[in-house]
Amino acid sequence: MEDIADELNQKEDHSKDIAEKAVKNPQLISILLNLISSDVARIKFRSVKVLNIVSGKNPEILYPHVDFFIELLDNGNKVIMWNAMDILANLSAVDSQEKMKDVFEKFYGLLSDESMITAGHVVDNSWKIARAKPEFQRKITDNLLKLENIPRDQECRSILLGKAILSFDKYFDEIQDKEEIISLVKRQLDSPRNATKVKAKRFLKKYSG
Repeated sequence: MEDIADELNQKEDHSKDIAEKAVKNPQLISILLNLISSDVARIKFRSVKVLNIVSGKNPEILYPHVDFFIELLDNGNKVIMWNAMDILANLSAVDSQEKMKDVFEKFYGLLSDESMITAGHVVDNSWKIARAKPEFQRKITDNLLKLENIPRDQECRSILLGKAILSFDKYFDEIQDKEEIISLVKRQLDSPRNATKVKAKRFLKKYSG
């Protein structure tokens, strides 16, 4: 454990290299899980970063620890929680135990979190869950459509809506009720945020001619 901790604590970030090692040697996974509790910030954050990288490429390796990551949704440290959200979204692709069903309401409840970054992680990850779990697509779409009326300032709403457009784009071909999404995106042509306008224009050019 000390060797990995030392490597994580180096000034230069070797997270990708450590992730490759962990894929080849699953014993390192348990060590990295334990190091998330480290008192050293750099070790703690890089441990969960490495696990995030692993979850994106080899989710099956981390799935036996899915309950651990569900518990991290209640972690007081936002960085740890954000990574856990990303990891759970990645694990939905191999969710043989239907854990996403159990945690769905909690996950999407984070759209109302006081942190806009937390809400952003929900939106950014939505397409992954939608593609992995088609049975949740309707509920996911409904949650993203509600972003127009979410109680945040206009700038934050515009940012989240821009993210929602990108998420819709990733699973739009699988959606049955497309018109309500098209309508929402059209309304973003009047967004006060230029980046969101651009995303709306690209989306509409792609899907509505």
